Formats: sequence, C-alpha cells, structure tokens
Amino acid sequence: MRDTVTLTGMVLISAPSGDFDRRLVLLTRERGRITAFSHGSRKPGNSLMAASRPFSFGSFTLYEGKSAYNLQSVQIMNYFDELSGDVERACYGSYFLEMADYFAQENMDETELLKLVYQSLRALMNRAIPNKLVRRIFELKAMVINGEYTELPPVEVSDSCRYGWEYVVCSPVESLYKFILKEEVLREFERAVEHSRRTYIRHEFRSLEILDMMVS
Repeated sequence: MRDTVTLTGMVLISAPSGDFDRRLVLLTRERGRITAFSHGSRKPGNSLMAASRPFSFGSFTLYEGKSAYNLQSVQIMNYFDELSGDVERACYGSYFLEMADYFAQENMDETELLKLVYQSLRALMNRAIPNKLVRRIFELKAMVINGEYTELPPVEVSDSCRYGWEYVVCSPVESLYKFILKEEVLREFERAVEHSRRTYIRHEFRSLEILDMMVS
C-alpha cells in the first residue's frame, strides 16, 4: 500500500503527457509548487479529467514517485467555470496562474500566495470591481508576499492612490478586494504598480503579452 498525502491546492498548469496522461503543476498550501501526473485523465469519462484543468481548486490526494507526485483522487471545491465563459477574465486569470508559478517555490508553505490567487480569481468574477484594478492589486500583493516591494508608491501620486497602495500592502489577503478607485486614481495606481513590477519582476509573461494586446 503506497503512502499518500493530501494537499490543498490549485492547478496552475496542465499539459498533455503521453497518450492519455496529463502533467500538472500545482500550487499547494503545504508543499509549495509541485509536479504531479494525472494518469489516464485524457481518456473520456476518466474521473480525474475535470480536476486536471487549470483553475481547479481543492484537496488533491497524491503518492510520491521518483521525480514527481502521482494524482490518486481529488475533491474539487471550485472549478472557476465562470472564467471560461469570459475571454478577457480568463486571460487575467491565466496571467495570475503564470505569475504564481513564477513566484512559488518547492517545499515551502505557500498559504498566502495560494489565498491570493484564489481571492483574486473570485474578484475577477465580481463585476463591481474593474479587472484592471484586480490585476494591479494582485501584482502588488504578490510582490509583498515575495518580499520585494516598497512601503510607499515608488512614484509621485495623490493621497488617494497612496492610501490604496498602503491598504494593499498592509491588509490580509481576505480583505484586499473591498475598495475601488476613481478612474484618475486608478491610472495612478496602475502606473505605480507597473513601475514596481518592472523593477522587481525580471520576467516576461506570455499570458501578459496576450492580455495587454486584448485590453489595449
């Protein structure tokens, strides 16, 4: 009998492997970013098929192989199906997953990053909050969690923008998406976060290139 472990996490990447399997990258609360194989999940009717898609969040029961985990069963709590019906929101969500994959580390407690991704995807489905604001809050808080940020905006901004920045830096993830900004303040906030992103994140995200083409 193989020893198993149950981890809370989300599928960040799902890619075909062989004829019937999928190679998954999971962001887990307990062990950070891990690779797992979902055997047979490309076969029609396989019980792991739906749970092997990006955005799937839940409890993953796995057993360890020589170089990766193997998925045994899953209890999904949220598929975020609403995102798939909106191309723009799906692009934002894909960017969040790609950035989480960039930041996450193996064998680390990634509770805060996982909560940030989860709450940010939920915020995308709240039409009262502009997608552009959700993106910038996500980016700023991801940098805060990673320990690379400034306590105050790195460029000159209004008091309203400065308050928004400080709120994101200091607030728990669960409370992030409880404010909106006037259009002119949002433009300031975008400029300040973009400055920090380019300073602290030396990486080009494919999903961001697609997103920027879509919303420009």
